[in-house]
Amino acid sequence: MSRTRRTLDSVLIPAADKSSRRLWIMLHGLGDSVEGYRWMPEAFDLPWMNYLLVNAPDSYFGGFSWFEFAEDGNPEVMRPGVERSRNLLFQLLDAQRAAGFSSGQTILGGFSQGCLMALDVAARYPYRFAGVVGVSGYVCEPERMISELSPVARQQNFLVTHGTYDSLLPLRATQRQIRQLQLAGLKIQWHELPKEHSIAGQAELKLIRDFVVGCLPV
Repeated sequence: MSRTRRTLDSVLIPAADKSSRRLWIMLHGLGDSVEGYRWMPEAFDLPWMNYLLVNAPDSYFGGFSWFEFAEDGNPEVMRPGVERSRNLLFQLLDAQRAAGFSSGQTILGGFSQGCLMALDVAARYPYRFAGVVGVSGYVCEPERMISELSPVARQQNFLVTHGTYDSLLPLRATQRQIRQLQLAGLKIQWHELPKEHSIAGQAELKLIRDFVVGCLPV
């Protein structure tokens, strides 16, 4: 890993409906970039949705990373990068609010490392999102997260999906973490899908789209 950024680079793909202030912020996984999610507007077919695709702050083998990856999930390795990226995402979210995209009209989503960051931020950010989507990820220090929940955290609506065949992030570990958060009062819809470490085609896209439309009814 090299070359850490002090601010986050992002690309805004405007909605077909130019008057819409609804926003979907998407956070990529390890080694990916905004280029990996330019397919979203066509795939989800939501003419009123603006998309903000965000690059993580650290360069990583041609892509980017949100925090240092620990194969054993060691929080001592992950925590500094997670906390740094959280602060940068708070700044990004504040900038979107100032630009007219209210948190209540915003979906925060992420895949893998991006899922971890979406859950981490949504649990602590002081404003409620329209919805939070996490795909094939995990949680950094769920006990610490529960102790640091924002006043609106238990009002957030979460959708979290995971693959039963995920060899990179095994299902059971994430399942236990999500259950721990649910028991602490977070409103998390949990879905297990027959997939590897991926977004699993039309079935998962429809599940996510239905959730988003339910959070932002037209």
